[in-house]
Amino acid sequence: MGWQKGSLPCKMNAPTYKSNNGIRVVRLRYTIPNSFTAMSLLLGVGSIVTGQLGDLELAAWMIIWCGLLDVLDGLAARLLKATSDFGAEFDSMADLVSFGVAPGILVLQAGIKYGELELFSGAFWVLLISVGVFVLSGAMRLARFNIMSEHPVHGWFTGIPITAAGGGLTSSAVILMVRYPEIAYAMPLHAYLPVAMFVLALGMISTIRFPKAVKRDGYFINGFTALVVITTYYCGITRSYPEYLFFMGLFILVSGIIAGRISKRKEQRQED
Repeated sequence: MGWQKGSLPCKMNAPTYKSNNGIRVVRLRYTIPNSFTAMSLLLGVGSIVTGQLGDLELAAWMIIWCGLLDVLDGLAARLLKATSDFGAEFDSMADLVSFGVAPGILVLQAGIKYGELELFSGAFWVLLISVGVFVLSGAMRLARFNIMSEHPVHGWFTGIPITAAGGGLTSSAVILMVRYPEIAYAMPLHAYLPVAMFVLALGMISTIRFPKAVKRDGYFINGFTALVVITTYYCGITRSYPEYLFFMGLFILVSGIIAGRISKRKEQRQED
């Protein structure tokens, strides 16, 4: 028996149409944060290629742009309620390239150019090993983060995040080398760079607490965090004031470690 137009089957098609629209909306929600992650990963690859072509300053700015995209990635995922296991794994892979491999290669290139390291010399091998340890530590830190994300410590990272270690700090340091070559050539970079890479690597795989950029009690700390984010975006977009990025990154690194120590001691006292 055939159905006439306007009978039951036509009414049954309406929910299916709405369901398809709902699927499209859900896909769009997840596509937006994943697109930021994809752009960050591609910029990390672009940084590696650009550094190989000799433009170390642009390569360093690309890593800073990766950091800006990483913030947008997490913000979009939370606002759109589009967090997922796929997104978390994809983000970790992008972070390893953008804040692990790319900064490591950039530091190696800067050491060769401004540290005047001879290829395959003793100092070259030391720097190369330190870069390898840095990338390996970054990968281990990301793997540990994914495992511990099921039982997170609210408001705190375990170990220095790879975005802080390999993002703004190392990239802005290379920009300063490019802009102030006379200072860079005068410094013993053959010693400083490997030590810096080893220290950052150790910080990533350590169990020290490091604060997350989340809302906290007190207007001052929240206002300071907002100001840092705004000024960082301004400097990154306009490619200006790398001095601010470097010294602010150094300040946040040191103050974050100190804050983590104080927080852990207070927690231990309360437990006792």
